[in-house]
Amino acid sequence: MNAQTLFVALDLAGVFACAISGATAALQRRLDLFGVVMVAFITAVGGGVVRDLCIGATPPVGLSDWSYLVTAVLAALLTIGAGPLVERLAYPVLLFDALGLSVFAVTGAHKALAYGHNYEVAILLGTTTAVGGGIARDVLLNRVPAILRKEIYATAALLGASILVLGEALGWSRNWLTWLAIAACFVLRLLSLRYGWHLRLNVAERR
Repeated sequence: MNAQTLFVALDLAGVFACAISGATAALQRRLDLFGVVMVAFITAVGGGVVRDLCIGATPPVGLSDWSYLVTAVLAALLTIGAGPLVERLAYPVLLFDALGLSVFAVTGAHKALAYGHNYEVAILLGTTTAVGGGIARDVLLNRVPAILRKEIYATAALLGASILVLGEALGWSRNWLTWLAIAACFVLRLLSLRYGWHLRLNVAERR
């Protein structure tokens, strides 16, 4: 599998994971069929659309490539059909969101580099790709976005994107660099949830 095929496959895997995250969150809010599918699709492609607009890759692949829509809708329908099974997972939204976060941080950074942008832009847009869909999901469902809560969320995406960009700069082999970056982001996100790690500021309240 060449690099381009690998990153397309990873991008679609991220779409699938984030769509499950969005669909599960929508089901918890008791939305109808259209609402569940819409939230799933926006969660899956929202960050990627912002990234593509920023790097000049228009029209955004999430809107122009039918496979992204089909993948998101399929994930939403599977989530609806397997609702009880998904609900039995301890933290279904957080789990699939962490998967999507990790994959999109890496594929977003890679695409920015592929379009000739510098390392700083690649890291920032990798992070944007990772967190954008989750922000859109939470806003649509009237929740405080995870990126604004005291959680290791954007920081995990930043780590994954940074590892990918650093490895590319140093000429490391993509055979393991890609998976290392994804794993680092995913593990940090899950560990932060498990042990309550956060970036809390100890600022005394002002009267």
